[in-house]
Amino acid sequence: MTTVSLRHARVRYGPLEALHGVSLTAPGPGLTVLLGRNGSGRTTVLRALAGAVPLSGGTVWWDGQDVTGVPAYERARRGLCLVPERRAVFGSLTVRENLALTSPDPTPALDAYPPLRSLLGRRAGTLSGGEQRMLALSRVWLARARVVLVDEPAQGMSPAVAARTYALLGALDACVVVAEQRLPPALHGRPAFVYELRRGSVVFAGEAGELGEPNPP
Repeated sequence: MTTVSLRHARVRYGPLEALHGVSLTAPGPGLTVLLGRNGSGRTTVLRALAGAVPLSGGTVWWDGQDVTGVPAYERARRGLCLVPERRAVFGSLTVRENLALTSPDPTPALDAYPPLRSLLGRRAGTLSGGEQRMLALSRVWLARARVVLVDEPAQGMSPAVAARTYALLGALDACVVVAEQRLPPALHGRPAFVYELRRGSVVFAGEAGELGEPNPP
């Protein structure tokens, strides 16, 4: 079991404060969802947990240890995997080469997303948005991470592939935190804890079922 959390976290981008003392906890194994519109702070929360942005206040904790000062590369070595929304693959490399950057054996990724098998020789930059998303998420299955942070995992995917993606994420033996603009239909009825952010603050914390029916795609 592993847990990551923010305690009174503040993040600034120049003169603008993106997080206003955010506190939240994501236990694992399990799925935690960060909801919010663009500019709400959900992406910044992921980046703060990963060490990709410095805190101007507050702390980051991992399994009871303060890791605020631990750099991003060291958090990755300890088992953290961040999949950003953009620039998540190397477009000039083939699918096979992208996979090899994480593991010499691509089998877990190809089992998760069988359509990638026929694309192994293609350059990642020529793939569709959904195909690139599958490739980016393949790092999750290959890295065997303890903490998985994903920004909009199902972006560009068909409903069927999106549902499969969330089923795979929910089955991981890891602390999984995803950021979405709205609660995905694939999560309706599934156990997940939700934090809703608005303008850099948490405005709701509770089980996904408390939000009612999922929004239409």
